[in-house]
Amino acid sequence: MDRYIIAYDLGTGGCKASLYDTNGNCFADSFIACHTYYPQQGWHEQKPEDWWEAVVQSTKILLEKSKISGENVSAIGISGHSLGLVPLNSDGELLMPSVPIWSDSRPTNTELKPFFDKVSEEEWYMTTGNGFPPALYTVFKLMWLKNNRPAIFKEIDKVLGTKDYINFKMTGVAATDYSYASGTGVFDLKKWDYSNELIEASDLPASIFPNVVASTQVLGKLTKQVADELGLNCEVQVVAGGVDNSCMALGAKCFKEGRTYNSLGSSSWLAVSTQKPLLNLKSRPYVFAHVVPGMFASATAIFSAGSSFKWLRDNVCEEYKQQEKNTWELMTAEAQKSPVGSNKLMFNPSLAGGTLIDKSANIKGSFTGIDLLHTKSDMIRSSMEGIAMGLRVALDELRSLTTIDNEITVVGGGSKSDFWRQLYADIYNAKIVKTNIDEQAAALGAASLAAVGTGIWNDFSIIDKIHQTESVEIPGIEESQKYESILPVYLQLSDHLSEIGDLLNNLKL
Repeated sequence: MDRYIIAYDLGTGGCKASLYDTNGNCFADSFIACHTYYPQQGWHEQKPEDWWEAVVQSTKILLEKSKISGENVSAIGISGHSLGLVPLNSDGELLMPSVPIWSDSRPTNTELKPFFDKVSEEEWYMTTGNGFPPALYTVFKLMWLKNNRPAIFKEIDKVLGTKDYINFKMTGVAATDYSYASGTGVFDLKKWDYSNELIEASDLPASIFPNVVASTQVLGKLTKQVADELGLNCEVQVVAGGVDNSCMALGAKCFKEGRTYNSLGSSSWLAVSTQKPLLNLKSRPYVFAHVVPGMFASATAIFSAGSSFKWLRDNVCEEYKQQEKNTWELMTAEAQKSPVGSNKLMFNPSLAGGTLIDKSANIKGSFTGIDLLHTKSDMIRSSMEGIAMGLRVALDELRSLTTIDNEITVVGGGSKSDFWRQLYADIYNAKIVKTNIDEQAAALGAASLAAVGTGIWNDFSIIDKIHQTESVEIPGIEESQKYESILPVYLQLSDHLSEIGDLLNNLKL
């Protein structure tokens, strides 16, 4: 009997289920969306039962599309969005119908100050590698819960992450893996364990943090009730899985020293896999324990990449939406009418604010140098160049910390455009490789964990064979030289925009 693996990619937008054979070939996938709620400023919540319903529905659609019997599925792996907080009581019941997700930033100085009075913020970062703003991390959300929802907090037995809750529903086992635990805010990267010192600084009971296991660890088999609900069999083995960043790194071939991938989506990041975490107090790469034992995935990012391009479409290029052809293809074709450097029009893509690479989090995006000669073609190309230039700055931060392969695998929706990929090659001055695995990287990572964890594969080396190169963009000598001359201007402009952003932030109108 043929055996199959189901991989779940639980992202902010919903759950994608994918069906793989034992050679890593994806036969079918299905997607069910999940809604995010914004009850107050800074509060971003989702309903765990919506995640579960999305898992159930996407599984049923997947089996129907693929015509594969649920009896043939032998393993499940899952990738989940990070920094989640799902509190359960001692009976395993949800204590909140709607929970904070990774982007929720409700903790304030009421939570942060007492913690950082005991442990310096610098020491905390160097221990955890948690390079996002502290309020996003689980420990501070738990402290907020303790301060603001004491009755709920008192009932907490365990707090799980997003994918850990799905695993709990499937197997009844409450646990997490090293990659997800490294986003709790109390995980010591170098010790591969929770930090007693950081837990003590939080004044939270250590017992509420779940047991940590390897990402390939089999947690158990599906319960009879869940197997019936999913249309699968009770012998399906469920592995612990991992956080989305690390699963994507694995699926993008980044499981060996120095390998780098670039995720191109609404936000975009570059990540490198290394045997030591890349920690730097200036640029603050955000680091997760890898799903690969003994390795780390260190990343730098810009918050508004594809979303900046979408903003341009919605507000400047609205007429393209009325045409039958693909909007993005029309915009890209228009951009190619403009020369390298967009006739000296520069775009900064900080439409969603700055990262720790920037001089200030208050930086905002801009078109700079615009005059009467500029056209829509210049504006579109400039926006594309600005997004790539922002990621070049992020890449250089990683380059300053470690040796990085000069071959970068690109994944995500933005990897599909030939023009985009060539632009990245020219601006990064690196070889850009697109394979058959683009938007499936996290799912392939999760499937690979299930394959290794259940003994179907001996190791992850087969991932290299699964990737089939579809295109390779090599930097053009003349184009790269021109972009190198633009880079210092872009950097100086970013510093000025940070200063102006601070002034605007303090402006009272």
